[in-house]
Amino acid sequence: MSATTVVPARAAWSAVVRAGKQLTITDLHGNQAVDFLLYDAQDTAVRYSAADTVHAQGNIFLTTGSVLLSNEHTPLMTVTEDTCGRHDTVGGACSKESNTLRYGHHTWSQHACVDNFLAEGARYGLGKRDLVSNINWYMNVPVEKDGTLGIVDGISSPGLRLTLHAETDVLVLVSNCPQINNPCNGFEPTAVEMTISEAAV
Repeated sequence: MSATTVVPARAAWSAVVRAGKQLTITDLHGNQAVDFLLYDAQDTAVRYSAADTVHAQGNIFLTTGSVLLSNEHTPLMTVTEDTCGRHDTVGGACSKESNTLRYGHHTWSQHACVDNFLAEGARYGLGKRDLVSNINWYMNVPVEKDGTLGIVDGISSPGLRLTLHAETDVLVLVSNCPQINNPCNGFEPTAVEMTISEAAV
């Protein structure tokens, strides 16, 4: 038994994924960033930690085998399949403030991932203080030897997918990124697909 939802361009999505089940995120049209936050569904004070995850795996990029760790260093989800190759942990979520700083005050009214996270998180009693560093599935943020980074054209293409196995009951918040000022969505946000299913044997 599986449940599939197509998340429209710029929209938010959330779900509780029970321990032992899997979540598959499919980039339907290619080059679409999917901003992602993760919490222990039983205690949302336990949530995804970029620092713990990056330190434990010794790599800032996520791919098959990456374990998403909490701020208590406990496993929340594991990437069991990835047909894209690598995903970002450092680019963060776009906001009205960051848009204004990077692209000019005229972008202030544009919808942003932080807006999506706040609206969707409110359904579970989460607020601004509960937003932490997020994952950007499919977003291409190369890091140069001198430490500089940039948001550049994606490496994803239509139909690529990744699958995450829930190690415990988790609450997933997603912002299907609405950014139009940099190449992370090819300057034209598109829909993605979320499927919750039984784990493969």
